[in-house]
Amino acid sequence: MIGSLKGFVEGVHETGCVIDVNGVGYLVACSRKTLDRLTARSGAQHLLVETRVSQDAITLFGFFDAAEREAFRALIEVKTVGPQKALLVLSGLDPNALPPAIAAKERKRLSEVKGLGAATANRVIDEPAMQKWAVGRATPEADGVAAAMAAPAGIGPDAVSALVNLGIKRHEAEGAIGRAAVRLGDGATLDGLIRDGLREFAR
Repeated sequence: MIGSLKGFVEGVHETGCVIDVNGVGYLVACSRKTLDRLTARSGAQHLLVETRVSQDAITLFGFFDAAEREAFRALIEVKTVGPQKALLVLSGLDPNALPPAIAAKERKRLSEVKGLGAATANRVIDEPAMQKWAVGRATPEADGVAAAMAAPAGIGPDAVSALVNLGIKRHEAEGAIGRAAVRLGDGATLDGLIRDGLREFAR
C-alpha cells in the first residue's frame, strides 16, 4: 500500500491532482483545501496517502497533513459516508475545526457543507463513535489550530512555523496566528499574519 508520495504537481482537476514521482504520474483524490495548499506552493510536494481498494479500482486519497487524514479515516467509518463525501466535508471544514463542530452538534454548520446535506450531517453528528472521536479532540488548543489553518490559501501553517522558528512554543504560535487570521479575515497575507501574530508577544 502507498502511504505517502513526494513529487511535483503535474496537473490539478476538480476532485484531485496528478503527482509526478520520478516520471510516474499518480492520480490522487484530494479535498479542495489540500488542492489550494498544493497550488499555493512551488517545487516538490509531499502528500500523505490513504489507499482504498474496491472490487474494480484502487484509489489514492491525498492529504496535506496528518490531521486531515485522521479526520478522513474517522468520517468514512460512518454509515453512508464514503470517501467522496468525506472529501466534501474536508473541503468545507478544516480538519481541526471538525471535532469542535461535531462535539457541539452544530448540525446547521455541517449541513451547509456543499454536497453533504442535512441527513448525512445528522448521521455524522449522531454516530456514537464519531462523537467519541470528536469530543477527545475538541480542545481550546484545537480551536486555535482551526483558525490558523483556515487562513486564506493555506498560509496559516507557514505563519505558525515562522513563529515557532523564532522560539515561540507551537501551541502559543497557533493561538496567536489563529487570532490574527480572524482579525485580518480573507485579506490576510503570510507577512501580515506573522506581523500581527508577533504583536501579541511584543506587548
